[in-house]
Amino acid sequence: MSDLKRRTFFKLGLVGAAMSFIKPSKAAELIEKSTESQFRVGRKMIVVSTWEHGLAANKAAWEIISGNGASLDAVEKGVMVTEADLTNRSVGIGGRPDRDGHVTLDACIMDHKSRCGAVGCLEGIAHPISVAREVMDSTPHVMLVGEGAREFALDYGHAIIKTPIKEVKNDWKEWKKENKEVFEKPVINHENHDTIGMLALDAHGNLSGACTTSGWAYKLHGRLGDSPIIGAGLFVDNEIGAACATGLGEAVIRIAGSHTVVEMMRQGHSPQVACEMAVERIIQKHEDLTGLQVGFLALDKYGNHGGYSVYNGFNYAIKTTNQEEMIDATFDRNW
Repeated sequence: MSDLKRRTFFKLGLVGAAMSFIKPSKAAELIEKSTESQFRVGRKMIVVSTWEHGLAANKAAWEIISGNGASLDAVEKGVMVTEADLTNRSVGIGGRPDRDGHVTLDACIMDHKSRCGAVGCLEGIAHPISVAREVMDSTPHVMLVGEGAREFALDYGHAIIKTPIKEVKNDWKEWKKENKEVFEKPVINHENHDTIGMLALDAHGNLSGACTTSGWAYKLHGRLGDSPIIGAGLFVDNEIGAACATGLGEAVIRIAGSHTVVEMMRQGHSPQVACEMAVERIIQKHEDLTGLQVGFLALDKYGNHGGYSVYNGFNYAIKTTNQEEMIDATFDRNW
């Protein structure tokens, strides 16, 4: 008997004992809710990713998934589309710089075997997600940062880029003029969507995830958010499910957000409820929620998905055999 089946058997035993004191109709309802994620059979191939730029990314990932490919390859190739998008101001080559004018890129990737790789504060490399995978595949480490990450990328032949691009550099110069002495906090929800997080379930029943970003626009040089941190911006447990985060990384890190979502699913909650519980925890940990947007996206072992955010405005893209659309996530409050 697998660990998951043992836990489910034990849980049902406890629930069943407790149900003897409850009306039969109510007992059946509670048992169904307590086990909803474990018994959603009929596993399906699916790709989900954060924000509208996820639509194009999902298409690239789906080409691999639908061709019987691995979810790990799918999430890498999928988010590479966003990294290469010159019009995207929060991911990859088109990303905005930090306060000193440096475009620093962060990324992580994780597969169904719990292997993972990450890079942080990486400059001048076209596809940080592929460098993160290289760290996972070719070293005994999980994360490389800064100049060491760049040297590693160059040693393995990863393509270079020149950043910031002209339009972004001009924007930064204007910002600098207007904020000579003050580090102004950007509006996370409206201006800096800040991430693409992608989760995929392939035909073999394996989950993988990827996350990549240029981070918080005009941040302090050297700042890392949640995106390259396994357990914060991304977490995958092939027995249960996967989750990724978007929004203010400092808030996500404080609760190990994506790991928290997966652990809530491990306890029997659906992906949707698990995301809601993680957002509620963030709300409880912060006295001031002004401008603090965080959203979670989750996918369980059977292809069920869910998303939830502190404020309205978070959406995510979904791709399956018969579905390709944006979904507006539910939320706790309006702006």
